[in-house]
Amino acid sequence: MKDKRILYVSSEVVPYLPETEISSMSFEAPRMVNQNGGQIRIFMPRYGNINERRHQLHEVIRLSGINLVINDLDMPLIIKVASIPKERIQVYFIDNEEYFKRKATLTDENGELFPDNDERAIFFAKGVIETVKKLNWSPDIIHVHGWLASLLPLYLKEYYKGEPLFSESKIVTSIYNQGFEGSLNNQMVDKIKFDNIDDDLIKVFKNPTYINIMKAAIDHSDALIVGSEEIPQELSEYLKSCEKPVLNFQSKEEFAENYKDFYNTKLIS
Repeated sequence: MKDKRILYVSSEVVPYLPETEISSMSFEAPRMVNQNGGQIRIFMPRYGNINERRHQLHEVIRLSGINLVINDLDMPLIIKVASIPKERIQVYFIDNEEYFKRKATLTDENGELFPDNDERAIFFAKGVIETVKKLNWSPDIIHVHGWLASLLPLYLKEYYKGEPLFSESKIVTSIYNQGFEGSLNNQMVDKIKFDNIDDDLIKVFKNPTYINIMKAAIDHSDALIVGSEEIPQELSEYLKSCEKPVLNFQSKEEFAENYKDFYNTKLIS
C-alpha cells in the first residue's frame, strides 16, 4: 500500500459517532492503510450531534465557500476538519446549515427518516468530490461506506465523468446490513435527473429503498466488499450477478491482509 492514495467516504466514523459496523470499519480500514505507508483522506457528514468542541473541529476556510446546486437551489458548502487522537489521521467533514445542523444523524426523535435525506446524500456526494478537486488529490481507490454515502459512485461515474483528477480512480463500495425501513423521498429520482444523469441509469430511484439505492452503488462501483456477516438476500443475489470482484465478509480481526490483497489485486493496476 506504500504511497497509494485511498479516499474513504463514509456516513459515519468512530470516534465521532457511536460504534457500528460502518463507523468501526470506516476507522479501521484507513488506519490499516496509514500503518502500511499509504496516503488516506476520510470524509463524513458533520451531523449536528457531533460535539465540535470535544473533537476540536475547525473550519477550513480555503476549502469552504462554494455553493452546490441541489434540485435548483444553491446550498453553501462548509468544510471542517479534525484529527483522530493518537492516530495521525485527519477527518474532513462536509457541512451545511440547512442539511446538517439538526441534532441527529438520519432520523428524528420518533425514529422517522428525515424527508430531505435524499438531498443530504446528493449534497454529501457532490461536496466530497468538489473538496477533493480543491485539494488536487487524485485517489487510486475510493472506498464508500454507508447508504448516505452511496450516491458517490453514481455521481463520480456520470456527473463528474469528464473530471481528469479521477480518471484513474477505482471505486469499491462496502455493502452492510445497516439500512432503513421504507423509502426516501419519492421525488429523489427527479432531483438526480436535474443533474442531467441519464434516465436509464436512475430508474431504480423511482422507489428509493435501501436495496435500490445500494443496487445503484453496485452498478457504478468497480468492486464490492460484503461488510456484514449477513446482508439482505436481494443484495446478496445482486452481488452474485454483478460480474465484478467481490470480497466476502471479513471480521475486524482478520480483514487487514484480505483488504490489502483485494485493493492491490482487484483495484490497483
